[in-house]
Amino acid sequence: MFNNLSDRILKTFDGLLGKGILTEEDVTSAMREIRVALLEADVPLDIAKDFVEKVKSRAVGEKLLKSIKPGDLVVKIVHDSLIELLSSGLDDNKFNLNINKTPTVILMVGLQGSGKTTTAAKLANLLKLKKKKVLLSSLDISRPAAIEQLLQLSNKIEVNCMNNEVKDEISTLISNTLEEAKKSLTEVIIFDTSGRTNIDEELLRELKDINKLTNPDETLLVTDSMIGQESVNVAKAFSDYVDLTGVILTRVDGDAKGGAALSMAHTTGKPIKFLGVGEKIDQIEVFSAKRLADRILDMGDIVGIVEKAEKDIDEKEAEEMARKMASGTFDLNDFNKQLSQMKKLGGIKGIMSLLPGVRKAKKTLQNSNLEDKTFFRMSAIICSMTKKEKIFPKIINGSRKKRIAKGSGVDIQDVNRLLKQFKNMQIMMKKMNKHGISGIEKMLGNNLSSNNLENIYSNLKR
Repeated sequence: MFNNLSDRILKTFDGLLGKGILTEEDVTSAMREIRVALLEADVPLDIAKDFVEKVKSRAVGEKLLKSIKPGDLVVKIVHDSLIELLSSGLDDNKFNLNINKTPTVILMVGLQGSGKTTTAAKLANLLKLKKKKVLLSSLDISRPAAIEQLLQLSNKIEVNCMNNEVKDEISTLISNTLEEAKKSLTEVIIFDTSGRTNIDEELLRELKDINKLTNPDETLLVTDSMIGQESVNVAKAFSDYVDLTGVILTRVDGDAKGGAALSMAHTTGKPIKFLGVGEKIDQIEVFSAKRLADRILDMGDIVGIVEKAEKDIDEKEAEEMARKMASGTFDLNDFNKQLSQMKKLGGIKGIMSLLPGVRKAKKTLQNSNLEDKTFFRMSAIICSMTKKEKIFPKIINGSRKKRIAKGSGVDIQDVNRLLKQFKNMQIMMKKMNKHGISGIEKMLGNNLSSNNLENIYSNLKR
């Protein structure tokens, strides 16, 4: 979502980081560029202006330590100021939902097409992972498909859902849901409400009535980040009728400019609590101002990688893989499992998007043929091998390569490329076992720079 903003800000930093001394004129010029970048990202003028003024006053007034370069200090000040802008007073990266009461009632509101129903299921799945017993209930009687959609999603995540009838009054549906929650000892009820293509009096009156009947502990506005600054206006309008406790921004993985995320908390006083980062049911993240600021400034999101790994990769399987790597018994079966794990983590591009300081390598990757389909092709090649070939790849001669290529629908060159990559991987693991992490550092030139990463990926392509 923040690609253009990141590129503009990082380009501005490039002009500062090379200088030994920064003048006030240098800082002013840089802040002018950042203000333009913020405005292009759909951040309101008053917020963009206030942001750069704060950064400028801090940068000019800050005493420099001999050990810190002036450019690095400006980067830190921009980073800290971004966190302030994104923050809303809640504990950062914490599951900030008031779910202590039993049953806790969560009301989902928003415009039609914002992803409200899917987000209700995503939130239910997230709560289920936290060992909470959840009950979903759709109050969208104006759209029968919404009730069916919620039922289908609930079956997918194995969470209870009310089989509501569109002919019933909303008050009856609420009463039935509360009664069922009591019987089934439900801990959290999530009500999905109807939306409109735009905000109208009828919708807001309906929400006001629902709010009175459900007495929610959390009222979450689901809004599409793709509509930009308009989502902030939507939040303002809804908060005039119902007491919003937070916002969930959807489609954050799309090409939105990012202004909504940057100005939502500051403009509305309502905290962003979650981000929808994809279409899959598990693609929802707890909002973190620091982690988002890190991503914008290309400092990466290592916490995000760890969370993905914890959620998607089997711990015992990972330990067994590490043991095989250490003992030198890593074979093509294990290599195929690693490819599968990479896919679970979002593929190479998904992982790269969370790594620090690799923006140039990301661009190289986007222009290369090392895409997720490459991993599918590699996996197909391995699956076309016999058990013996997977364990002892050295026995794969010309005729075997021809058979494998035919079975996986690729060229013989693709088979050769995979075997070479596997051999290089084995060499790398031997160096790690012999020299520890220093062996890898020597291979990377003692740092994980973007140039080194570009070299690594260009080698993988060969």
